[in-house]
Amino acid sequence: MHERCLPAAPNWYCSRCSDISSSGLLGFGAKNAVCLAQVSASSCRVTGELVGHRDLVSSFCFCHHAGQSHICVSASCDGTVRFWDSGTQKLLKEIAAHQNPVSAVHWSPVDKNLVVSGDEKGVVTCHWFHTGDSSSFFPEPRTVVCLSCSPRVWSQVAIGYKDGMIVLIDVSKKGEVLHRLRGHDDEIHSLSWRPEPIESALHGPMEDAEAGVWDEGCLLASGSKDQTLRIWSTDRGKSVVTLKLPYLKKRGSVMDPGVKERLWLNVLWLRRTQVISSCFSGELLLWDLLKSGKQKWSLFGSSSDGQNHNRIVFNMSSVQMQEQQLLLSTSMDREIKCWDAGALELCWTLPALGGFVYALCFSPLGSGTLALGVGDNTIRVWNTQSSKVYDTRCFWQGIKSKVTALTWHPQREGALAFGTDDGKVGIYNVFSNKPPEISSSYHKKTVYTLAWGPPVPPLSFGSSKGKSSCSLYSCAGEGAILQHDPHQLNGEAADIDKLIKDTNNIQHKLSPHTDLSWKPDGKVVAIGNEDGSIEVYGAPSLRLLCSVQQHHKVINCLRWHHGLHAPELGALLASGSSNAVVYIHDLRAALESPGDAPVVISEPFRRLSGHTAKITGLSWSHHHDDRLVTASYDGTAQVWDVLREAPVCNYRGHHGNLLCVDWSPLDPDLVWTGGKDFTVHEWRVSQQEFDKPPKGKKMVELKEKKKKGKAKKPSASGAVVNGERTRASEEEDESSSTNSSLTPSVPSESQRRAPPAAKNKDKTEASLSSAKKKKQRSMLPLSTSMDHRPKDELLQDCVALASVAHHAPPVGCVPGQGAYIHLGLFSDREALHRMFEAEEEAHLEAGHFESAVYLRLWSGDLQGALRLATEKAELSDHLLSLAPMAGFSVWREAVDSYVKQLCLQEQFVKAASHLLSVNKLYEAVELLRSHKLYREAIALVKARLPPDDAVLTKLYQSWAAVLEKDGHFSAAAKCYLAAGSSFDAAKVIARKNESSSLRVAVQLAQICGEASLSQSLSLRCAKELAQAQDWSGVQNVLRHQDALLVHRLHFSVAEFLSQFFSESGVSPASSCSNLWEPSDGQTAFQRRLERVWEEKFGVSCTSEGTRSVKSLLQELKSAESPQPKANVPLKLVASSASLHLTRAVLCFLSGEDEQTMKELWWTVSCAKDSGHFSACSQLCHLLFPDGDVGVFSSETSPGASSAAALSLQSFLRYLRLYELWWSVSAVNGDRTVPSGAVAGEDQENGPGPDLGLDLLLCESSAAAQAVQRNVSEIQDKLTALVTKHRTQGPEGDDGGPDGVTAPTHGREAAADGEEPETFLSLSMKLSQCQKQLSELPDSVQCFPRPDVLECCLVLLLVGRSSAVVSEALKQKSTDLLRRFGTGSCYCKAAQKFLSS
Repeated sequence: MHERCLPAAPNWYCSRCSDISSSGLLGFGAKNAVCLAQVSASSCRVTGELVGHRDLVSSFCFCHHAGQSHICVSASCDGTVRFWDSGTQKLLKEIAAHQNPVSAVHWSPVDKNLVVSGDEKGVVTCHWFHTGDSSSFFPEPRTVVCLSCSPRVWSQVAIGYKDGMIVLIDVSKKGEVLHRLRGHDDEIHSLSWRPEPIESALHGPMEDAEAGVWDEGCLLASGSKDQTLRIWSTDRGKSVVTLKLPYLKKRGSVMDPGVKERLWLNVLWLRRTQVISSCFSGELLLWDLLKSGKQKWSLFGSSSDGQNHNRIVFNMSSVQMQEQQLLLSTSMDREIKCWDAGALELCWTLPALGGFVYALCFSPLGSGTLALGVGDNTIRVWNTQSSKVYDTRCFWQGIKSKVTALTWHPQREGALAFGTDDGKVGIYNVFSNKPPEISSSYHKKTVYTLAWGPPVPPLSFGSSKGKSSCSLYSCAGEGAILQHDPHQLNGEAADIDKLIKDTNNIQHKLSPHTDLSWKPDGKVVAIGNEDGSIEVYGAPSLRLLCSVQQHHKVINCLRWHHGLHAPELGALLASGSSNAVVYIHDLRAALESPGDAPVVISEPFRRLSGHTAKITGLSWSHHHDDRLVTASYDGTAQVWDVLREAPVCNYRGHHGNLLCVDWSPLDPDLVWTGGKDFTVHEWRVSQQEFDKPPKGKKMVELKEKKKKGKAKKPSASGAVVNGERTRASEEEDESSSTNSSLTPSVPSESQRRAPPAAKNKDKTEASLSSAKKKKQRSMLPLSTSMDHRPKDELLQDCVALASVAHHAPPVGCVPGQGAYIHLGLFSDREALHRMFEAEEEAHLEAGHFESAVYLRLWSGDLQGALRLATEKAELSDHLLSLAPMAGFSVWREAVDSYVKQLCLQEQFVKAASHLLSVNKLYEAVELLRSHKLYREAIALVKARLPPDDAVLTKLYQSWAAVLEKDGHFSAAAKCYLAAGSSFDAAKVIARKNESSSLRVAVQLAQICGEASLSQSLSLRCAKELAQAQDWSGVQNVLRHQDALLVHRLHFSVAEFLSQFFSESGVSPASSCSNLWEPSDGQTAFQRRLERVWEEKFGVSCTSEGTRSVKSLLQELKSAESPQPKANVPLKLVASSASLHLTRAVLCFLSGEDEQTMKELWWTVSCAKDSGHFSACSQLCHLLFPDGDVGVFSSETSPGASSAAALSLQSFLRYLRLYELWWSVSAVNGDRTVPSGAVAGEDQENGPGPDLGLDLLLCESSAAAQAVQRNVSEIQDKLTALVTKHRTQGPEGDDGGPDGVTAPTHGREAAADGEEPETFLSLSMKLSQCQKQLSELPDSVQCFPRPDVLECCLVLLLVGRSSAVVSEALKQKSTDLLRRFGTGSCYCKAAQKFLSS
């Protein structure tokens, strides 16, 4: 499904987590999946993943038997062992025989059905693949780190443990221990058997004369954390060779043997006497066991620098490919390297990723240079056009956090800006090795978006170094957008909210920002907000031009259309939010002619629905005008045809949420995506199987929810994630690096072997003892224990004590110290204090911190007791009650320490109450607020502070923001009202965007005096009610809004059209208000409308002031009017048509005849272009009952010079023509009759010969339509040429100067002796046609007429059976068909009439 892929990094600290099959298929554990890659000596290609484990994959192995080489097995910390088919990437079976995390698994090289696994508790299990049976053994109570099956005897298995022991067992004898191989002092990291069973090769040079009596057996190599590599004789059970790792030079200096280096010693037996091992810093060594001298090793990649890994190596595997043996290694540096094992040289490197891929973007200047922001605290820059397939560089200096945002400088090549999870913003120069420049202004939360744009005040006013051509803008999680000067990053960044408020005179609090996008020309910027709104500002003053109120959840991403090939589309803005729908907004009207007040847009230009989770990324194709790709949390990427609102393809190659997407700047068919599965995929649009996103949520998300909800059994061990240890029960973090396990607590030998009866007895005794009262622990255990000595020693104590009392103590006798500690209780106070000190040390060593604190308290050191309790986190209410005895300062310090302790224990209310005891009221309130206990904090403030305290307002606002984010809008509104922010209260109630909430929001705005907000919300509510066709509700909402009178007029017309379509049978019946009376069938539409407007709304042609027709018309012109498109529901068509019809009536009343005709034309066009022809016909009969547009004109010659009027009149004639055709067909029964009979009937009963049908035969329109048809045909030919060229390739083409011949039509032309059509000839024809189109009058293009050739055919057909069509019309129709119909789709139909 994908072309190239950067996979997730292999897991860390696992003994056998990678393997390669005989066919060159490499598999390695990455997080909780197994990644597969097809490798060769020259390249590699990631082919897929084996997904199914619920926890980290700890071991992986292929079956190396003929016929089963495609079968593999994996083990995981979730306690399961799974068998896979690597060819189909399907799970074959799952075995859950272990109760603990599995740390090692190996497929026997002798028996093709035997697989052995071991877990952290020491349990070893044999799995039989063909039967599915399992058997378990417990050879040693130790943690299994690695194991390996013998290549000689099927039943022998070597097991390496964490404490350095190696055990050889026989699985055919229930795990009987054959040998315990002792010699290593620390954890066994790796085991590898020698491929050949003969040991005699090592006899002579290595051992004494006894070596000659060794029997034939098998050799075993082991690598340990104690920095040694040992070769063992498994027959004799002893070590025959010990090799010490050399200290190699690292970064130009010799390593200090005294410094303990982090090490993982992996071993692989390559040939008879050659073993490969890893070293301290990622080097690979080839050991020759028969080589003489001290240095028995050779270094891989010694011919040039930079070949070796730069951190420790965890896994190695080898495969024979033809005549070359390859070695594959994985390392902590997150790279997979392929080596030529014979030449010891590097073949290639596959980089991998150790975190979420948060951002990716192509450089606008560097050809194919892709930057990746990764959660492993690095930036990867990938030259995708390099001859090396994975030519990447890694940047990590100065980052120290997850890279969450990236953007290239639009003019300075190599300048890459980045933002991090900890709020840092910086700029890297990828062509130098210098650390990045870091902005001195940090965000409080994660940086989500970076964008380059023109500077705005105060930066646009210039600086000491002159004006900056580009500023860097960053948007972060706290909702702020900062402007950074790239030339002075050490200066303070400016928050643009201040400029927005000053420019637009805004007094209320702005909604937190979540994204921004500058238009490519730098004139406007779109800013997305947390409340779902999008605001577009003009640069540089940031004046608000328009506001898009379409989304109702947080805006995640915004992207402007590039407008490269179609400037008219440059005002398109794509937006994605958490509600899974992508909206396209056409802002051309708002940007080209902005009004005094910002325009509120509530209807999208296009709506792209299909994703089932929030949208996280958008990217327009620079190669197409209408292609957009979106990334979503549903785990898929979707390519859309925006103008048609149609899905093109859906990519489902990822196994997790997608976070970013970008279209290739070089190939129109390539898209790049990255996500939470730690991978980056390159894929082709044309090769995807699916065209729509999957229905419902992804299974990955459901499994994750089940995993979080399912309680796990706590483990004594954990995994190592990016070098830090985490508990196994915690949720997996962003890292591909994991360790197998730590040492668990294991039972003793006697406990493990105790019979069942003894175990039951122990349980019974334990239950009985627990029922008894627990004995109080002694405060003086050391001195108490001295009283249990022999009688003679106790009597001697009396002698010593008497001697001390009479000032003649024995030598070395110091009461309260050493062997005489117990005498401190019977001597002076100094001796007692010495005894207390010794007892306190004993209590601390035993972990009895409370007893130690009480000893200090008894000795009178109350301050010391409190200090000790603070250090050990053992403060209590009792100790705190004693603290005032030591003074107020000590009491206050103790309270502060106890508060910190309670916070760590999550007892926040209790902690705040203790702060009140020392009069720290504000600190108590802040503590409650910081832990989201807003209700308690507000109650405390209202009870203890004045009602006008600023803290109360801040608390209400903070609580409201949290409630709003969680979707509790009504509760948030209460908070805003309590804080005095009535504007925000009404706004948050309106976020629900349903009629009942909007009505309440309108009432709030009216009560609080927010007139402008009340108007905008009333209009939104009216639109929602109109969608539901609740017309009474619409008028009730707008009744008290005098400024919205024109919208009441509009909705009255919309109600009339809805009723009219229902009465006509075009649409279902709907509710109605008392506004319109039933029609009497005689009063014209205009008269009824004028009467209702005058009676109900007081609007007529004579009204003045705000109710004057011209002022209402001017106000309605600023209303948004969506363009008609196909497949739109009729009620939406009626809404658009009613808007234009309202304008038309207002224009008619004001005497603007030309504009009246234009609006009427747009009214009819809404129904016609959306495909509702019946509704269009009924609408025309309503507006023009006599078929004449003059009914809407005051002139004697109605609209004769108006192009819109002529186009509209021609459409009416077009409808009359088809009605004539249908009536003639009905009369004649679809049979052709003599023209004389029909003519006589028509002349007697018909409307007469002059129906104005000659208006349909416009020669200029026919010529324009012919040119448009030619353009369409040429474009189809060019498309066919491109398709053929891509299918066949340039090598097989031989037909034209461009190397590509036309398809079928080109070959036919060549057969007739004509030149075949090529790209050049077709392009020239297309240019000529486009030139002809540009020369046409605007009236022809803006107000087209019906298809002239179609009308000609219908006229000729009707003329055969009716005399209504005159001979002149027939002749003119024939002439037009001969002139313009020969090369078009009408050619075949026209032949019947032209031949006759």
